[in-house]
Amino acid sequence: MGLILDKIGRIDMGQHSRLAMGRVKVTLLALVALLGAMFAPAALAQDEAPVADAAVVETVEAAPAAASGYTPMAPTIDKGMPTDPRDDRPGAMAKSLTFQDQYTENGKYALWMHNVFLMPVITIISLFVLGLLIYAVVRFRRSANPEPSRTTHNTAIEVVWTILPALILVVIAVPSMTLLARQYETPPEDAVTIKAIGYQWYWGYEYPDHGGFEVVSNMKKKADALADGEPYQLAVDNRMVVPAGVPLRIQTTAADVIHAFSVPALWFKQDAVPGRLNEKLLTIEEPGVYYGQCSELCGTLHGYMPIAVEALPMEEFEAWVLEQGGEVPGADVAQADAEEAPVEVALAD
Repeated sequence: MGLILDKIGRIDMGQHSRLAMGRVKVTLLALVALLGAMFAPAALAQDEAPVADAAVVETVEAAPAAASGYTPMAPTIDKGMPTDPRDDRPGAMAKSLTFQDQYTENGKYALWMHNVFLMPVITIISLFVLGLLIYAVVRFRRSANPEPSRTTHNTAIEVVWTILPALILVVIAVPSMTLLARQYETPPEDAVTIKAIGYQWYWGYEYPDHGGFEVVSNMKKKADALADGEPYQLAVDNRMVVPAGVPLRIQTTAADVIHAFSVPALWFKQDAVPGRLNEKLLTIEEPGVYYGQCSELCGTLHGYMPIAVEALPMEEFEAWVLEQGGEVPGADVAQADAEEAPVEVALAD
């Protein structure tokens, strides 16, 4: 009897152990499935990021279509866009190694400072240090100096290498501080206000001074960009249209994560932070199309939210605003004055 009970107990223990192992396997499989469900979307987004047309097309379909009477300005090669070093045109490689041509006052000043101050100083110092290094290697090599010098101090040299770098920094500091102050200049009261809002992953442009309408801007598909003669991954369906030659108050914010509104040819870069409104003065000197990108890592499609700024003469800009359903400030007052003028002339007669 005892032998039978012992066998039954062993059978029960074996069944319990098998049941426990089964529960462990089921739990492990559930954890694996849960982790797979959590990380699969991110991995899929990373795999599909280079082919961003699908995600962009969805947003483009929801975006408002451009007004039929408005024709986007054709871009100018090498103006407001980077230069491809693989281009066969002469000087393309050299032009791609430096800054883009600048079309704002601050941009021209910064480019002048870079070319006149920074690059010459950097080049001279680099060549000087390289020359000293070569001289030390050749002059004080072991074969030429079996007994090494034990000189530890040279007052004249120590004075020179302390004062000379300080003077160089003072010379560079003058244009640097000037440029810094100019970039923080407050926009005037009559500046045209445009708010750039960063989304994941596209831009929206609001025009508070012109009725508060918003234009949604998405990256064009490759075929459409090349057909329109625009650089791929920089062209957009709806540009940020602004007037040229007048002060602009560019405000930036974001709806989700931190973005950065950056247009190199305009020497403009400003963070777009959720819950914060940043503001900066911008005056574009001449009409044209100027391209930029989001310059803050904001997610898997960070590289697919370009910026295209189209600067138009004031009359064309106001016509574009009216086509978008916006309002032109002061238009009603001007129209009323024009209607009252004949009445005043008649009374005078």
